[in-house]
Amino acid sequence: MMVLGAFHLNSVLAQTIQSEKQSFRVVTLTQGLQYPWSLAFLPDGRLLITERAGRLRIVQKDFTLDPKPVSGLPEIVASGQGGLFDVVLHPQYSKNGWIYFAYSEPGIGGWGTALSRGKLVGHQMTNVQVLFSMEPKTPSNHHFGGRIAFDEAGHVYLTLGDRGEMVRAQLLGDHAGSIIRLHDDGKVPKDNPFINRPGAKPEKFTLGNRNVQGVAIHPKTGEVWTHEHGPQGGDEINIIKPSRNYGWPIITYGVNYGIGTKIGEGTAKAGLEQPLHVWVPSIAPSGMAFYKGSEFANWNNSLFIGALRAETLVRLELKGDKVVHEERLLQGSIGRIRDVRLGPDQFIYLLTDERAGGLYRLEPGK
Repeated sequence: MMVLGAFHLNSVLAQTIQSEKQSFRVVTLTQGLQYPWSLAFLPDGRLLITERAGRLRIVQKDFTLDPKPVSGLPEIVASGQGGLFDVVLHPQYSKNGWIYFAYSEPGIGGWGTALSRGKLVGHQMTNVQVLFSMEPKTPSNHHFGGRIAFDEAGHVYLTLGDRGEMVRAQLLGDHAGSIIRLHDDGKVPKDNPFINRPGAKPEKFTLGNRNVQGVAIHPKTGEVWTHEHGPQGGDEINIIKPSRNYGWPIITYGVNYGIGTKIGEGTAKAGLEQPLHVWVPSIAPSGMAFYKGSEFANWNNSLFIGALRAETLVRLELKGDKVVHEERLLQGSIGRIRDVRLGPDQFIYLLTDERAGGLYRLEPGK
């Protein structure tokens, strides 16, 4: 395991790092971002980056940060963990121009996670459409979820947290603590698992999720993989399947903050899903990407996950749907890693969740 916590950031960026299977170096691309949350690659070489405070920023082809934020976004509540979250291009973006983004939306009773789409014209988001609005809304500042992914059939998934009110994750009539699935225009698919269940929210695809802040589509199977925050301990990875109950707060590998007391009924119960992988103690995962490419050939069949609390990039080696090995990279070197993306150049891009956050790229070592 490569531990780099003793190195100063500048030292890390100046050297080639030899991990277990691959040499690489860290290149600083953009600095001065305020708590960045997500990034997306535009076909013309520019990038979109969200800042939690509610700003959508453009990074030019030369990686300079455009000083003018994108206007035209809906009203966003930036409070606590809430704000502007994920940004994702439609799979057919070159044909339709749709950009999807998740955020904390105000409404009756408080605020909650919403999904909208729009089209970027210059520095303005136009034609904005709200596709989903979480209900009920509450004035909690915790556990919004906020990650977006498209599957191979074109469905869009949005992850939602329990909003800090754990019992909500087991309620079919509440959006909280679940993953929802929609058509790309916001309509509910007719084969959603709870669509004909009286009193259930038809958008729900799962339940029993605490706070999912990582989602990625497996490049071989097309399955939806996620990770989510546990309480004190118990961060986990899951494969998302319709109608499955992922257990929170009935089962968990974590305990109550500070006091260490048991939550729920233990770590397993019939009818509730077991995670593929668990972290105890917590790493506070955020962002995830499968690696598939030739630039880091020795990292194929690996899943990369950012960690906030652990300030590290986690590489999980996979064999099928099994995690067979874990390696931790860049520990304590660049800060809290909020997002991880595989770029069109097959390099790995990272965002750091800091007041003066940065955009970094992993490139093969020389």
